[in-house]
Order: sequence, then structure tokens, then C-alpha cells
Amino acid sequence: MPIIDDIAGLRRILTQSRTLAVVGLSAQWYRPSYFAAKYMQDHGYRVIPVNPRYATVLGERCHPDLRAIREPVDIVDCFRKAPEIPAIAEEAIAIGAKVLWMQLGIVNDEAARRAVDAGLDVVMNRCVKIEHARLLGGLNWAGVNTGVISSRRPVIS
Repeated sequence: MPIIDDIAGLRRILTQSRTLAVVGLSAQWYRPSYFAAKYMQDHGYRVIPVNPRYATVLGERCHPDLRAIREPVDIVDCFRKAPEIPAIAEEAIAIGAKVLWMQLGIVNDEAARRAVDAGLDVVMNRCVKIEHARLLGGLNWAGVNTGVISSRRPVIS
């Protein structure tokens, strides 16, 4: 499995995956991790929060680490600093995840190499919410899919 950085690969991951373990998911609504996870949850994905600070996030039981999850995980979505990613990659490998996804601004070549060697797809420096919206139709001028299709601009008074 390679490092994925092309449209076809990203689309394949997002269409074939249904369960995301979000490492570092915050319970605070204004944090990027919450916004991205809520978006994915609203688009039919199963979101499993991984953060030892909380009991629940987004109505789901929160886990202290990846090894505590007792169900299959497709994507391990990392909202942690780059130096923390190698340990997360090892846990992702141990639980049989299919994808190690590092969010915007996160790149760790060591973790990527280890995950690829273990057979995982790796995505670095990309937001799962942005890529889903861009490739699978959840994006409009405001950054979300309103479900309203119109060429008419609203009247501003």
C-alpha cells in the first residue's frame, strides 16, 4: 500500500471506508477535530472518538487509545502533533486499520514508512472533511452542502 496523494486514491479511500477512529478528537465544538468529525458523522461515517480526556464526544463513547477499540477501524484520522504520529501508527497497525490519515499540517515520514511497510495506505497533510467535500460533493461557497441548488443570489437588505 502506498502513500496516497492523488484524487483517485483519496476517492477510493473515502468511498470504501466507513469507520473513522479520530485520535485527538475534542469535545469542544469550535475545534477543527470536532468540526471534521461531525461533518463525517453527518455524511454517514461511523466516528469513534479517541481521547483519554473525555467519556463521550458526538454521542459516541470515547476511547483512551486505539487499542481500546473493539470493532474494525478503516481510517485512523490523526489530530495530533507530528512527533506523536509514530506511536499512533504502531497502534493503527496493531488494530488492523486500513488507512493512517494525518490531518493538515501533519507530516511524519517515519510513521508513513512504517505504516506503508505494514500494508496501510497513508495520507499526509490533508483534511478528511475537505477531501470528502471536494471529491464527493459536500462543498459549496460556505464550505458545507446546504442541499439547495440555485443560481440566484439571495437579496441582501
